[in-house]
Amino acid sequence: MQFFDTHAHIGLIYDDPIEQLRVIKHAKRENVTRIVSINNSLHDFAKVYPTLKPYSGVYHAVGVAPSEVVTKGSDYVRTIEEKLKLPNIVAVGETGLDYYKQFGKKEDQIELFITQLELAQKHNLPVIIHNREAGKDIYDILQHRIPSSGAILHCYSEDAAYAKQCLDMNVWFSFAGNLTYPKAHNLHDTVMFLQEANALDRILIETESPFMIPQKYNVPTPQEKKPRTKPRMLPAIAEFLASMLEKDIEEVADMLWKNSCKAFKLPEE
Repeated sequence: MQFFDTHAHIGLIYDDPIEQLRVIKHAKRENVTRIVSINNSLHDFAKVYPTLKPYSGVYHAVGVAPSEVVTKGSDYVRTIEEKLKLPNIVAVGETGLDYYKQFGKKEDQIELFITQLELAQKHNLPVIIHNREAGKDIYDILQHRIPSSGAILHCYSEDAAYAKQCLDMNVWFSFAGNLTYPKAHNLHDTVMFLQEANALDRILIETESPFMIPQKYNVPTPQEKKPRTKPRMLPAIAEFLASMLEKDIEEVADMLWKNSCKAFKLPEE
């Protein structure tokens, strides 16, 4: 049994490269054998990628998050395209829209988002999408601009009705540690809807490290008063999902592994 963490900000867990490598090592002990490393900025990517590059099972996405719209004018297209030539790049992202923190103007966020959707299409890669209080605009844009390789709705935060809308498109629904929260009724309802719609092959899981810690790990310790999520915690999300679906964890783990490999165009072995 093995697990695939489809979204982890390794560089945000620890700045120290030695600690970053320890994160990978600890994850593999828990059978988390593949991880997609995510960065919000190209600056962060340039720091983290060289550290993680030598390690098998670690893949990378390249892109610019909505927060980077405040530095509008940078030549993102040229730089992202340069990075897409590097080994083990499997997606463009994360990108998307964030209306909660109001990074710059909405129009600028949308422009930056569309630019990266076009890059994903050009390079035949899936796109990893950040959505915070911007579901309608993201849906409307994807209706016309979704890359042929699909889109991953990372840290899914909408409801079952939104998922039903999106099923007509080539999208994946990626659930993080907040799926395990007792009051996350919108996420629980979405999972049950996807099961009823025979769309479990669209589900991925992620840790969104160091955020969205699974419920079972949300206990302060002397070392970490506010615990950080790490890829080694991913199996707790799979176990919770298995209990929701009333399936064996081995069956769910196998399903998630196959889904993740398909989403990122990777071999299953």
